[in-house]
Amino acid sequence: MIGYGFMGAAHSVGWRQAPRVFELPAAVEMAVVVGRNAEAVADAAARWGWQESATDWRAVIARDDIDIVDIVTPGDSHAEIAIAALEAGKHVLCEKPLANTVAEAEAMADAAARAAAKGVRSMVGFTYRRVPAVTFLRDLIAQGAVGRIAQVRAAYRQDWLVDPEMPLAWRLQKEHAGSGALGDIGAHIIDMTQFVTGLEVTAVTGVVDTIVTERPLQGSGSGLSGTAAEGYGEVTVDDVAIFTGRLSTGALVSFEATRFATGRKNALTLEVSGDKGALRFELEDLNTLWFYDRTAPAETQGFTRILVTEAQHPYVSAWWPAGHMLGYEHGFSHQVVDLVTAIAEGTDPHPSFAEGLSVQRVLDAVEQSSERGSSWVPVGASVAASR
Repeated sequence: MIGYGFMGAAHSVGWRQAPRVFELPAAVEMAVVVGRNAEAVADAAARWGWQESATDWRAVIARDDIDIVDIVTPGDSHAEIAIAALEAGKHVLCEKPLANTVAEAEAMADAAARAAAKGVRSMVGFTYRRVPAVTFLRDLIAQGAVGRIAQVRAAYRQDWLVDPEMPLAWRLQKEHAGSGALGDIGAHIIDMTQFVTGLEVTAVTGVVDTIVTERPLQGSGSGLSGTAAEGYGEVTVDDVAIFTGRLSTGALVSFEATRFATGRKNALTLEVSGDKGALRFELEDLNTLWFYDRTAPAETQGFTRILVTEAQHPYVSAWWPAGHMLGYEHGFSHQVVDLVTAIAEGTDPHPSFAEGLSVQRVLDAVEQSSERGSSWVPVGASVAASR
């Protein structure tokens, strides 16, 4: 695993838990974690269960005992590491968004396609696909539960940047992050929309904005917290992105990605409305799915709460008895299960780098629309989300 911040911790939990809970088709060894600070990465290795630590990722991917490379670094290094790993014959898991630019994502998707022809697999870490309620929502739509999709509403709201004295972390610098709320959390709701509906976002109109344009320089920090140093620096990414998308059937999607939603900690919501019913998911209540059956008798119509903890639900049978809740970290175990299974079976896992590229093209179109006075911008050629 290359990188050891917030996502490094989450991915480590997944790699550690999955082989102990699920019957994987191949054994998994957590061999080495890589980072720039030798002392800090050594501490991470000891804390999270990695056998060793290193500071040179190029040397690590050249090792014969490494089969999978998991990339959890900031976006500015995704392309270089992923392409090098694929060319070295390593299977690759790369955190989202796939890259910082469409050009980088295209190069990564091309490298993935060349590697796939040689049996080398790659996958993007859109982990929320693997929350059991989200996967089940996708399955219900595929079964026709909502009928013809008329409209989708997708939002991801956080508030960790409301304080103007929050330090200037890497996520607030375009050269490292690519974009702000748009790419960091907006990518999730774009991917989820395409995943659950099986439809592409083909055009967008919207606006991005930076609410606090200058912040204290960061002294130290990890994840979504940090301490300030002396001096201030410019925020070069967006704080909020609000946009409308047109799906390949003509249906509309409203998207909102913001890190300025006061009081909202990790509020991802998705609602799909059709002519036969509707489905609603909320990440802060991630074991629950709400279903409205418009075909039921009028006197009994209403949103029904489905507790997605039964053994029949996706991924759940390996865990606890019904009603015993899963949490945020479980999606990372499911991610490991799907990746290792695909590698063992010789199939391409999803979301693929091509699907990650399709999200990158939507992100790029949103930024273009904002620059053009919120005019409609077509999204470049992309692949449909895998069903």
